[in-house]
Amino acid sequence: MSDLEVVPDHGPDEGVEVPPETGADEQFAFDVSDFPGGARSAIEAVLMVVDQPITEISLASALELPVADVREHLTALEEEYAAQQRGFTLRSVAGGWRVYSRSDYAPVVEKFLLDGQQAKLTQASLETLAVIAYRQPISRSRVSAVRGVNVDGVVRTLLNRGLIEELGSDGDGGAFLYGTTDYFLQRLGLGSLDELPALAPYLPEIDVLDEIAEQGRG
Repeated sequence: MSDLEVVPDHGPDEGVEVPPETGADEQFAFDVSDFPGGARSAIEAVLMVVDQPITEISLASALELPVADVREHLTALEEEYAAQQRGFTLRSVAGGWRVYSRSDYAPVVEKFLLDGQQAKLTQASLETLAVIAYRQPISRSRVSAVRGVNVDGVVRTLLNRGLIEELGSDGDGGAFLYGTTDYFLQRLGLGSLDELPALAPYLPEIDVLDEIAEQGRG
């Protein structure tokens, strides 16, 4: 009889050889020195995906490195970018580190953003703008719950174009709430939000959005 056979007259789980489960820590275990660019490139990869300053402790935990080593790499990267006259820099702000456009190139960035005001909105931007318009004031997490994707980048685009603005924060979670601007009404040729087409009944109610968002975080 094979070692994997079920022994007769026993429960369904008895006599079955089950391979040991692999824990999450084992699945994500790695040595940053094995990556092509080593620890420094791994730090850059993380910095490219954060939308707010990340602490040295968080980086050290993610990369399984001592905090002192992470601090040394961050300082070296900052000096390297300056020496190479890159268009971006690495700065320590509000207790964390993040990549920023170098101030020397502010005129170029400003022109790009202003020119972007005339560009057409993407489908993702239009969908996000519609959710905000019909469900304002609304947080980014609730918008994400409706669209089923992260909307951080799209919200920043809409803010830069002056189509939405912050309307304070949620009293419970402290999340920023967003709504449309007068410029939004001007662009659509509307006198007020009351003139929007009757689309709101087809969108989930706020309590349903909260439930969806909570499930997504679970």
